[in-house]
Amino acid sequence: MTGTKIVMIKSDKTKPPRKKPKPATAAKPAEPREKASLHPRNRHQGHYDFPKLIKSSPELGKFVITNPYGKESIDFANPAAVRVFNRALLKAFYGIAHWDIPADYLCPPIPGRADYLHFLADLLAEHNDGVIPRGAAIKALDIGTGANCIYPLIGHREYDWHFVGSDIDKIALASATTIVKANALSKAISLRQQNDRKHILVGLLQADERFDITLCNPPFHASAEEALRGSQRKWRALGKADPKRKLPVLNFGGQAAELWCEGGEARFVSQLITESAQVPKQVLWFSTLVSKASNLPLIESTLKKVGAVESRVVEMSQGQKQSRFVAWTFHDKTQQQAWRAERWGQTKA
Repeated sequence: MTGTKIVMIKSDKTKPPRKKPKPATAAKPAEPREKASLHPRNRHQGHYDFPKLIKSSPELGKFVITNPYGKESIDFANPAAVRVFNRALLKAFYGIAHWDIPADYLCPPIPGRADYLHFLADLLAEHNDGVIPRGAAIKALDIGTGANCIYPLIGHREYDWHFVGSDIDKIALASATTIVKANALSKAISLRQQNDRKHILVGLLQADERFDITLCNPPFHASAEEALRGSQRKWRALGKADPKRKLPVLNFGGQAAELWCEGGEARFVSQLITESAQVPKQVLWFSTLVSKASNLPLIESTLKKVGAVESRVVEMSQGQKQSRFVAWTFHDKTQQQAWRAERWGQTKA
């Protein structure tokens, strides 16, 4: 048997000198999936067309920046920028020509506020063969409407619902009233003061009033210090993305009653649930935002204690922010359908 001869061939070529690796360029921060999870009907999907917004609202131009991800945006750390941005969005997306709020009052991010309304509309649609009830027959109560009046403005423009907005703050109500009148919406949106600061619903509703839905953005914090710490956490995260920015004290501003109350969110929502049991048949669905998931067990036990027939926890998310609302009713299925037959017969589809 002949063996196979293996010949090793030595290359004359010398290896080229090893090149030094180029210094790594600073990586551009990965852009968060900012609006991917908004409600499908939410108008604020994708990136905003800033040239179009500026054309509609020229004052916005001086506030537009390039964010760390290379996209046009506004400086959310600048309260004046956020206020002008909101005004531009309300004009471009909802036809609200006149909107402003006093300095240092809460200036909320609009996409998240719109999401809450769209999910509430879905909840009402469950009682209407999957069709969202629209028109003046649908009455909504916004508890703590604030100076911005955002929920009534968007809810009316999207679904033609009629709103009552309540608040304990006279200045906030004066601001909301100015907005409503300036946009000729007085027939669709009315405002009411809760004169007893110790109560939320008690003494607010008239005996013959009926509301299909209530909504509420409660004060999340238990003290001014806690509100400040919450804002600082958000700004620290923002500062890591763009350390050159000068950051304000409070995230999106806000007066004391808008941001904190004794006992914080847990106590406020528990009181709201307890007071709702005093007017159980005047509202089809009560609801409130809940910022802290850790408060849900207490909220659920309170709902059982007051005898709520049905409750829901609806999760929402805007980019990296997780939020949710809790809805509850004292009407059983038969009573829910009777409510629909009595009140929604003339609603628009």
